[in-house]
Amino acid sequence: MFASFSIPFGLPRFGFGGNKGQVIKLPSVEIHDVETAVDRRSRALKHLLKANHATHSVIYNNLRFHNHAPHILGSAYLFGASPEQLNTIYEKESKFLEPWQDSPGEIIKEDWREFLGKRNYQRAYIDFFEDQLVQNGYDWKRLVEEFLYEGKEPLINNLVAGLGHPLIHLGYGYELSSGTVAIEALALTTCFYNYMHKYLDDPQYTRPASYSTTSLLEALERISADERFNGVFKEQGAEEIDPLFEEKEDAVLDHWNAWHIEQPEKQFEDSQRAAVALLVASHRDTARFDFFLVHVLTSSHAVRILLPLIPAKFHISLVRQWWLFTITAYVQQLRLPIKLERIEDYDVKGRDWKYVDDKAVKSKWATDAHFVKALRAMKEAAKTWGDESNFFLKAAVKFADAFNDWGGLGN
Repeated sequence: MFASFSIPFGLPRFGFGGNKGQVIKLPSVEIHDVETAVDRRSRALKHLLKANHATHSVIYNNLRFHNHAPHILGSAYLFGASPEQLNTIYEKESKFLEPWQDSPGEIIKEDWREFLGKRNYQRAYIDFFEDQLVQNGYDWKRLVEEFLYEGKEPLINNLVAGLGHPLIHLGYGYELSSGTVAIEALALTTCFYNYMHKYLDDPQYTRPASYSTTSLLEALERISADERFNGVFKEQGAEEIDPLFEEKEDAVLDHWNAWHIEQPEKQFEDSQRAAVALLVASHRDTARFDFFLVHVLTSSHAVRILLPLIPAKFHISLVRQWWLFTITAYVQQLRLPIKLERIEDYDVKGRDWKYVDDKAVKSKWATDAHFVKALRAMKEAAKTWGDESNFFLKAAVKFADAFNDWGGLGN
């Protein structure tokens, strides 16, 4: 069904922590500098982002959930939401957030890595990075470069921990040119730092696979049929993915290493189509859309934002990191089959992206962060790659038509 390489066994042709040989050449998305823009909508967004930063912690609900206010505010703004709509969104989102709590202690330059993965140090990490912003002449991009890219185990290789939220947050920081959001992204990255980084940092995990393909859809089809994953998760919505790596690490790495990146731009485009397909084409008409799989799509959107803006040596490793996250999310959600005809055969009935825009800012779900972010990701993908077959438009219209809250959450 899918074409694959003729050589069944081989070592993936890419590096691990960084890669100097392959570059994904993309134009930047439009950057909206909300810190300096003078129009009323941009000023409203800037003030709301700063209010959220000052008032609400980036992690809440027993240090389990992530603050999505910048995501929904940024997405709605980019869809054209008015200042009044932005305020409504902020008021709705704020009802679920929590105030800052003091950390057990302070963090300084000499010991900042000692607290990685400790979520109760979120306030201390925010304070630390804001102090370092001063040391970097208030240049937030220099700050990000210093702490994200440097060292033997750079933080950029662990952006997908915490359901991809550090990666997503960083994408909005760059797209909105907001140092406030970028510092929050750094704090999320440090607080959710875990073992996932080793697969990028340590070359021993990049090794020959049992098959070879350039097609993510083929790899996903193989994962769906792979009986090695049977029984790892009993139901959708498992909160921890640790059992997957504890019990089936070899199977995960087999599929991870099977994807050969030979045409970086083309295969990144294919990966974005696969992200859309995972959300929309694995969805059954009688079910709700999957809450975990939407993060595969919105994190892919973040990768698209960041690729033109980060050092080239991290391009392939960032995409591979996203692929590793995609595998874990797909297995976690019980590997439902992807049927592309659910998108390709959908009748949009003459509707275009204006319909999607209206759904994003005026519908019943306009204050749902993940709903709006998903539509935004599909629209930007269409803009990036073109949409001659209307694949992205059909997916977005179907998603907007059929959405009725989130599923895949288990008990």
